[in-house]
Amino acid sequence: MAFSVRSVSAAGRARLLATMGALGLVATADAPAPPFRAPARSDFSLTGRAGARVLVLGGGVAGLTVAYELGKAGYHCTVLEARARAGGRNLTVRGGTVETDLDGHTQRAEFSDGIYLNAGPGRIAQWMLTMDYCRELAVPVEVFANANADALLYNASAGMTAPVRYRTARADVHGYVSELLAKATDQGALDHRLTAEDKQRLLSFLEQYGAIGGRTSGWAYTGSSRRGYTSYPGAGNDGGVPLGAPPPLADVFASNVGRYFSFEVEYDQAMLMFQPVGGMDRITRALAKAIGTHRIRLGAEVTGVTDRGGQVEVTYRQGGRDRLVRGDFCVTTLPPRLMARVPHNLGADVTAALDSFPATASGKIGLEYRSRWWELDQRIYGGITETDLDLTNIWYPSYGFHGERGLIVGYYNAGAAARVYSVLTPAQRRERAVTQGVRIHGAKYRSELVTAYSQAWDRTRYLEGAWTLPPYGSAGYTLLLHPAGRVYFAGDWLSRAVAWQHGAFVSARSVVTALHQRVMAG
Repeated sequence: MAFSVRSVSAAGRARLLATMGALGLVATADAPAPPFRAPARSDFSLTGRAGARVLVLGGGVAGLTVAYELGKAGYHCTVLEARARAGGRNLTVRGGTVETDLDGHTQRAEFSDGIYLNAGPGRIAQWMLTMDYCRELAVPVEVFANANADALLYNASAGMTAPVRYRTARADVHGYVSELLAKATDQGALDHRLTAEDKQRLLSFLEQYGAIGGRTSGWAYTGSSRRGYTSYPGAGNDGGVPLGAPPPLADVFASNVGRYFSFEVEYDQAMLMFQPVGGMDRITRALAKAIGTHRIRLGAEVTGVTDRGGQVEVTYRQGGRDRLVRGDFCVTTLPPRLMARVPHNLGADVTAALDSFPATASGKIGLEYRSRWWELDQRIYGGITETDLDLTNIWYPSYGFHGERGLIVGYYNAGAAARVYSVLTPAQRRERAVTQGVRIHGAKYRSELVTAYSQAWDRTRYLEGAWTLPPYGSAGYTLLLHPAGRVYFAGDWLSRAVAWQHGAFVSARSVVTALHQRVMAG
């Protein structure tokens, strides 16, 4: 007996799918994915079947991955991409890049040869599937310095008048926390939790961890060489000049610098991290080459999707003409809020589900400098400076060390901070970013600047956002994990790794597996 789960409401369908999952009839949303096996031509040669025609909407990482993996088995895939280039949010800006945003602002990047800005994804954790695709597609990678003890921290709202080195801030916070815990332990405050032996082990650990004095000094933190040096150790008996005594405990905690320390131990941010040599778009360029550029139609804006039961029709506009293409199946990887606007016959519940994914604003600005003064003057080689300004982050380049020129990411922000910049003109963004950066780095942040380029993802045509925060567990989210007839949905927004290319890869693979199993089942 055949039963269509699309004949009930979205909420009812979500409950039905959950019940079927509990019975083992469909995979549950939180079930670990089985190992991925790419479709192969032998799957069809052994059965006498042929690969289907698949229409892929959107040429970002998810869309390109769908076409790449299905292409291995001989599926005939056609990718429709509205922009003039494939890659989606995987955008590397180089000299000559031209973009016009939704407000009509046109920028032409004037970066020097070898200088680039990864305006979208900028780093890859070593456990991510993205690394596997770099290996498979022969995209070389290099270390991305996601953390640097000599980068800076600056909290203007806490009254800081000058930035502090990350290593200095961490030494002081760890030192004072260790002092307080050691004193509490020694005074018996934890006797109800610790044995005498436990107490000695903890006190020994805190002495080393916080570089504090022992019992005779009252477990006091008075600073150490971990804070850094005003003059580095040298030859002979030159032990260098360590920084002076730390600020008082109250001042250190009032600065609120400790809130940044968890960043570098987050599972998706911990070192080592990586980036493709020469720019993040090396990944999407390699995917497009493997697919075949003749299968990717650029400048093709989707205007309609119709499931005819036995096939799917997609209308699109390209070069001023309305066109139509048919396929056996369709995989849409368009941003959900944008797909919700596309006329279709997939049902009002699908539209509502797509519309339930809110878009997040995010932006970056690339500042090219005529000298790498941050290396020469401040000994900062890669890493990130954290601030509570609306810049949020300042990134130092992890490539081109000791070169003549270099590019700093002058801000990488999201949410309200990003919208502060996205409403400005490119020239105004540059001025605001530089003015605030001078507060951290001084006059060279302005005087050495050559050119700039900014990306506001919420004002970018055909994307209108950097990522989304999925309504996990909702009926709409569950609904879109399954096809609407012959139309499938994929993207990082249907994964637990939103805003990462890894999320797009795993979502695409999930759809590839489901679609291939369906075709093989006849």
